[in-house]
Parts: sequence; C-alpha cells; structure tokens
Amino acid sequence: MPTASRTLLAVTLGTAIGVAVGVGGFTFAYAKGSSYLRDDPAACANCHIMNEQYDGWRKSSHHAVATCNDCHTPAGFVPKYYTKASNGFWHSFYFTTGTFPDPIRLRPGNRVVTENACRKCHASIVEAIETPPAGHEQVAPGEQLQCLTCHNSVGHPEGSGNPELIRKEIAR
Repeated sequence: MPTASRTLLAVTLGTAIGVAVGVGGFTFAYAKGSSYLRDDPAACANCHIMNEQYDGWRKSSHHAVATCNDCHTPAGFVPKYYTKASNGFWHSFYFTTGTFPDPIRLRPGNRVVTENACRKCHASIVEAIETPPAGHEQVAPGEQLQCLTCHNSVGHPEGSGNPELIRKEIAR
C-alpha cells in the first residue's frame, strides 16, 4: 500500500475514533453518566421521566431500607452493572425516540429481577404464604404467586404498577 493511502487511512480512522470518543464523552458527561455507577437513587431522577417514581420512592416505606439498585438490579458486580448498562441504553433509546410506555413499566427481564429482590428481602413472609399446610401439594415454581401482582406500587406512586398491565406482561 502506498504511503499516501496509508496516511489517508490513518487520518480517517483517527478522525472517526476521535469523533466517536468525543461524542461518547460529551453524552456521558451531559447525561451525568458517572452518577449511574453509584447507588444514589437521585441518579434515577436525572431523567425527568423518572421524577414521579423517585418522588414515590422517597415517600415510601422502602426509602429507609432500600435503594433503586436493591430492587432493580441483581446481586453481584457483573450482573448488576450489565443490568444497569442495558437499562441505561434502553431508557436513553426510548427517551430519545419518545417511545417510552406511559405509564413507565418494567420489562419482563427486569420484572424477574424485582420479583427475586422482593422474595430475598421478604423470604420469611413469602415462605409462610407459599408453604402449603400439611398434606397439601407444594406449589409448582411456574405457579408461584407474583409479589408484583398485588404489591404493584410498592416504592413508587400509586398506579405506576398498574395490575392490568402487569397481568398482560406476565401473560406474554
């Protein structure tokens, strides 16, 4: 390859990488990206779409014992930050395109994470509810009660976990 072609390729590649890093860095700074690397619930309200959920959490009983990450991310460093990155991408995408659902609701995978968090923190209550009396059959795993079916607005404003929407999501 002649020297002029290599130089042009290097300049083009360098420019493309520079633009990508610059735009990515600007977007990260503008969107307060570093705030999402911590457990501060105020980060969830960086986007005004989440203000209602943040205000609901601040007024809820869970405010004293749980942050957003306690309920909405799985345990473990890699699963937690993978979930946060995925949610961040999709939140940004839906916000930018104006296609977020109203009211905002959990995606099916996030519903599983939240359900597991409920069951972990409230294990003794869940066990008492789901343990059948002597002589009765155990409930099959697919037939377990879903905490969010009844407790759909725990930690958030009334109605944000609309039971009808939850039933539709579970049925999918």
